Amino acid sequence: MRTLPFTLKLPFGDRPLEWDNYIVRTLSSMQGQYFDQAAYSSLLAADDQLLYEVYEILVPKVEGELLHGVSIVHPGKVGNEYFMTKGHFHDVLETGEVYYCMRGTGMMVMETPEGDSQVLGMSAGEVLYVPPRWAHRSVNTNATEDLVMFFIYPGNAGHNYGTIEQKGFRKLVVEQDGQPTIIDNPRWQNAS
Repeated sequence: MRTLPFTLKLPFGDRPLEWDNYIVRTLSSMQGQYFDQAAYSSLLAADDQLLYEVYEILVPKVEGELLHGVSIVHPGKVGNEYFMTKGHFHDVLETGEVYYCMRGTGMMVMETPEGDSQVLGMSAGEVLYVPPRWAHRSVNTNATEDLVMFFIYPGNAGHNYGTIEQKGFRKLVVEQDGQPTIIDNPRWQNAS
C-alpha cells in the first residue's frame, strides 16, 4: 500500500501539531546516556522529567516513502550535559536524514561506525543534512527555549539505538563557563 498525497501544517505559535504517532522520552528512558551518573540518579530521584517528544506522520515503512514529523527537545541539563535525544544509527545504514530547525538553538552530534565524528550547531531557519552512515543526536543548548525541528527520512530506514546505548557518542555537549562546549566522551577514551 502506498501513501496518497497530503498536506501537513507545521506548528507555529499555539497551533497544535498534526500527528499519527506520539513518542515521549523521559529521564528514565535515558539510563546510561549521560556521563554524570550521580547527577542523573539525583535528578531522576526528584522527578522523571520529560526530556523530549516526537510527533510523527506515519507512512508505510518501505523504500520510496518518506517518514517525517517534528521533534521537541526541552531545555535543561543533567549535571553540565544538556538535554538531548537518545540518538541512533538507521537500521538501513545507507539512509540519510534532513532536519529543519524551526525554533531554538542546539547542536547535532554525529558519528560514523568507523569513528568519524562531527558536531554542528543549529538555529531557527537552518537545515541540517545527516548523510547515510552517520548516527545522530539532537542537543538543546538553550536554557529557556525548546529546540523544535522538522525531520524527514526514508520510510524503511528504521532506528538502531543499541550501538549508542553501549557507550554513547564519542563527543558530548556540555556547559562550560556558561557556553556550550564540545568535549571527548571519557567513556570512549577509557575504552579498552
